[in-house]
Amino acid sequence: MKCQKCDKPATFHITELEKGKHQQELHLCEEHARLYLTQTEPEPGSQPTLAGALAQQLAVGQTAEELEKLDKKACPVCGITFFEFRNQGRLGCPHDYIFFEKELEPLIANIHGETAHVGKRPHRYAGGTAHKTELIRMRREMKEAISEENYERASRLRDEIRRVEEQTQQSPPE
Repeated sequence: MKCQKCDKPATFHITELEKGKHQQELHLCEEHARLYLTQTEPEPGSQPTLAGALAQQLAVGQTAEELEKLDKKACPVCGITFFEFRNQGRLGCPHDYIFFEKELEPLIANIHGETAHVGKRPHRYAGGTAHKTELIRMRREMKEAISEENYERASRLRDEIRRVEEQTQQSPPE
C-alpha cells in the first residue's frame, strides 16, 4: 500500500476514533506520519488519541538517541559509564551521585518518592566521601599507570594511597 500523500510505501496505518464521529483511516509513509502526528495535538480536556500515542512512540525514537549518548558518558573518577550502571545497577564511586545527578534524581524520586534521606544512618556511617573518592581516583590512575608500564608514576600513586589510608585511619572522618 502506498502513502496517501506520496508514492512511498505506507508504513503507518492510523485509525482515528472519535466519539460520535466516523472513524478515519490514514495510510502514510514515515515522513508524512511524523508530520501528521506532530500537528495533532490534543485539545485540553479531550481523550488521548491513538495518533497521540504514536507521536509519543516517535518521540521515544529521539529519546533512544539521547540514551545512546548518555550511555557513553563516563565518570572521570572511577571510569564507570552510564551503560555499565544501567546493566549492573551499581555505581562505581561516591562521586557518581554528583556526576550522574541529573539522570539519577528522577530514578531515586520514582523509587523512594523523595530525593533527600530522612531517618537513621548506619552506625558505621563514614562521612567524608571526599577521601574515598580520592582513593578510588588514585587506584584507577595507578592501574592505568601499570597498564602503560609507567612504574615510577604507579609507585608514587601507591605511596600516596598509603599516606591517605593511614591519615584516614588515624583521624576518621566525622
